[in-house]
Amino acid sequence: MREKVALSGVDAGIIVLYLAILVGVGLYFSRKRRIETANDLFLGGRSLKWYNVGLSIFSSNVSPVMLVGYGGMAYTTGMVAANFDWLAWWFLLLLAMVFVPHYFATKVSTMPEFLLRRYGQRSFTFLTYYSMISTLIVSVSFVLLTGGLVIAQLLDVPFWMAAVGATVLATSFTATGGLGAIARTGVLQSVVVTVAALIVGIIAIDRIGGIGEVVSRSPKEFWTIFRPSDDPVYPWHAVLLGYPVVGIWYWCTDQTIVQQTLAAKSIQHGQYGTMLMAALKALVPFIFLLPGIYCYILFPNLANPDHAYLVMTANLLPVGLVGITLAALIAALVYDVAVGINAFSMVFSLNVYSKIIDPNASQRKLRAVGRMVIIGSSFVAMMMSILLSTVDKGLFDLSQAVGTYLAPPLTTVFLMGVIWKKATSRAANLTLYLGTPLCLCAGTMQLTDFPHKAFWPHFMLLTFLLTAFLMIFMAVISQLFPGKQTTASLPTLGETYASQPHYDRRKVWLGWACIGVLMGCLYFLFR
Repeated sequence: MREKVALSGVDAGIIVLYLAILVGVGLYFSRKRRIETANDLFLGGRSLKWYNVGLSIFSSNVSPVMLVGYGGMAYTTGMVAANFDWLAWWFLLLLAMVFVPHYFATKVSTMPEFLLRRYGQRSFTFLTYYSMISTLIVSVSFVLLTGGLVIAQLLDVPFWMAAVGATVLATSFTATGGLGAIARTGVLQSVVVTVAALIVGIIAIDRIGGIGEVVSRSPKEFWTIFRPSDDPVYPWHAVLLGYPVVGIWYWCTDQTIVQQTLAAKSIQHGQYGTMLMAALKALVPFIFLLPGIYCYILFPNLANPDHAYLVMTANLLPVGLVGITLAALIAALVYDVAVGINAFSMVFSLNVYSKIIDPNASQRKLRAVGRMVIIGSSFVAMMMSILLSTVDKGLFDLSQAVGTYLAPPLTTVFLMGVIWKKATSRAANLTLYLGTPLCLCAGTMQLTDFPHKAFWPHFMLLTFLLTAFLMIFMAVISQLFPGKQTTASLPTLGETYASQPHYDRRKVWLGWACIGVLMGCLYFLFR
């Protein structure tokens, strides 16, 4: 059993050819659509059609980290990880039908701008610097690190070569074409990465002897999506109570995700694109999760379950198909890096440079600044990933956890901002500036099992309730003692739709209803 791929000349040629095509597609669309303004660079001129939006979000969600992580999770726990895909539709629905209309109505380009419109300067400042730091470290450096380690292990090359290669490829079409080029390459990338995963799955099923053999030769609990309440890893109540907090933060407020809906040519296209992503989420476990179960049957007793996908690739695929699969993995890493550096540059250029450094900067100057920041930030992220590759893995895991620990205050501020008109700037500022360190403190206590392990059974829910209490309490105090504060109530949901060109929303709701029925059937099947 091998864990490294014996790369043939044919496979190497396929990898080089596919990456050349991917970059070529990005550069082609960069030249086809002239990039004259910052809006053209960062949001594709707000011209993306619904399928571009949906497939772009899908491509940024399907990373090498997810492919490898899903393989390991399925190898040890079966289908339980499908919860993270099948529950996501609720939050994609919330993004499409509640948040996107507000984002379009307020004409914002970044998430900090939304907080500026709703709560004022202090909330804007907090999220601006938080977004830049988290995007550069978590969305680019950590993704480059984890994905680069996978590629380096598969190809048996030094990590720095994988990191440099992915960074150069991502920067080449992002700096020239921005989000428009990224989204168009996302269409190609989503197809190839899906086909590659399907090929692995089909060959594995054939080797096992069919779907019936897969079910009979795997543990029964692998096919149950909700685990008992005493399960040490995924008890059902922890999944149902904790995931919504992270789900709202990630799907509805994260710059790397939301920017792709803001690039849609209209609310309607943004909503249909988000709906497409939700529909694809129904298929993700069958395409990317099941290979871990196949590996459990074909290669039992792996020392490291996270190597499941790598073992399948190295041992099952013939010459040629290995190249396609590796090309898809490398391109997925390139795509994630491209999305991250575009988001970082967007926040810096529009929220720092144009508001602090040069408030009179023209759109052309912001475009030039944006391109320089894309190049500079990609270099910084690359060097950070190389540095992080030398540190202790425990420190790396801790740093990744920090991102989720900051989800509760951001979820609270955004959610309250769109559903509660009485949410004030004082309340938002207290939640962000006090709630964030409180959540980090609680997260540290959870990681160290203080005062004891059972004390934190529902960390996300508890910290969300804490920050929600802070915000509601301070909002009430602000109403009693108004003082001087900045609070701008958003238009109602009906008013946001009225401010946009009319379209038949009944079709949108019908589509979401169909997705809801589909998800319900899946949960019933794997109950």
